[in-house]
Amino acid sequence: MEQLLHYVWKHRLFPSQQLMTTDGREVEVIDTGLHNRNSGPDFFNAKVKIGGTLWVGNVEIHLKSSDWYAHGHQTDGAYDNVVLHVCQTVNADVRNSRGDLLPQLQLDIPPSVAAHYEELLRSDQLPPCHPIIPQLSRLTVHSWLSALQTERLEQQTVAIDRRAQLLNGDWEAACFVTMARNFGFGINGDAFEAWAMNLSLRAAGHHRDNLFQLEALFLGQAGLLDEQAIPEAHREEALREGYFDQLQREYRFLAHKFSLQAIDAKLWRFLRLRPQNFPHIRIVQLAGLYHRQSATLSQLLSCRTTDDIKRMFTVGVTPYWESHSTFGAPAATAATKQLSASSLRLLTINTVVPMFFAYGRHRMNEAWCDHAFSLLEQLKAEDNHITRMWQQCGIKAETASDSQALIQLKRQYCDRRDCLRCRFGYEYLKRGKT
Repeated sequence: MEQLLHYVWKHRLFPSQQLMTTDGREVEVIDTGLHNRNSGPDFFNAKVKIGGTLWVGNVEIHLKSSDWYAHGHQTDGAYDNVVLHVCQTVNADVRNSRGDLLPQLQLDIPPSVAAHYEELLRSDQLPPCHPIIPQLSRLTVHSWLSALQTERLEQQTVAIDRRAQLLNGDWEAACFVTMARNFGFGINGDAFEAWAMNLSLRAAGHHRDNLFQLEALFLGQAGLLDEQAIPEAHREEALREGYFDQLQREYRFLAHKFSLQAIDAKLWRFLRLRPQNFPHIRIVQLAGLYHRQSATLSQLLSCRTTDDIKRMFTVGVTPYWESHSTFGAPAATAATKQLSASSLRLLTINTVVPMFFAYGRHRMNEAWCDHAFSLLEQLKAEDNHITRMWQQCGIKAETASDSQALIQLKRQYCDRRDCLRCRFGYEYLKRGKT
């Protein structure tokens, strides 16, 4: 509940009566200060009038004033600039490390706010604040979605920056790893990232003009050229066909030449995947893109429209894979091995857009960052269980910018019950405040 008391202070959800210190002085809150989520006082640079005197300093908040001593603040000089101690229960006087007696304010959490917070925590229906969503103004919804979209891109930027750092500042490689991860389309995302991080692009670069060698290298590094990776039911047929054996022999040569080690094939997941989404097909498509030097960072940054991106990602498969999705198991019916429109949209949203934003931040190029938002506005909204849930609550995603914001909202706020940081949660908590 201390977190909720922080929230009441930060958003000024004070009871209607005059605020008073425990020694009878009137308190006027001019500025609640900057919320500090790290070590030190809870709010920095607050402005409060106490008994008519203006104080500028920090504010510390506890459920009980005796927590001041339980947390050792009486010996910590970082708390010497606290000008007001705010507590739900005042059960002790408090002093700082200089021995100064601090003014204390007993602040009650309004009953309606406490009740609404409990409702949010207990609700089994997501989002728990759904009853008030239809009542929110368009401005409230739009401004929150805009902030969430930026937050999501910043979060994706952190992941891309981390990849670039692990790759010794090689942004071209970081772009490839990001693209590979998104070729996993969620289910195999982690496996594709592990594969791409383990794939030596230096080795691949030596054989970029030979698609067969690239296919052998890419599939081999994925652990898929190990006979044990072929289901027993298809193993005999795979060996009889001969193509697996050709790739395997080529990979063994390349692995010896470049001292390569494959990842564990058990990382790959196949359950409930459509054949065109099997790792073999996606890896062969990536080999095709790499072979023709498509979807590189420079090509990506030259894309101005979604049609440019579609042309960049247009890729097929080699003849064997036109009739197979795994080794030794010919498809019952021919299925297109081109990326579908929905797959292209997801690659644009999760690879192209974040790369524009992240690399724009890295190079301090605002035009690239702005173009990331522009591309999202050009794309139709995603249709998935999250966007359908929000539509039932009264928020319909019109563009990919909206759907990305709503995905961020559910995953980072609703799923974590982090309602105290959500603007919809704020509207829910403050209604009927007494």
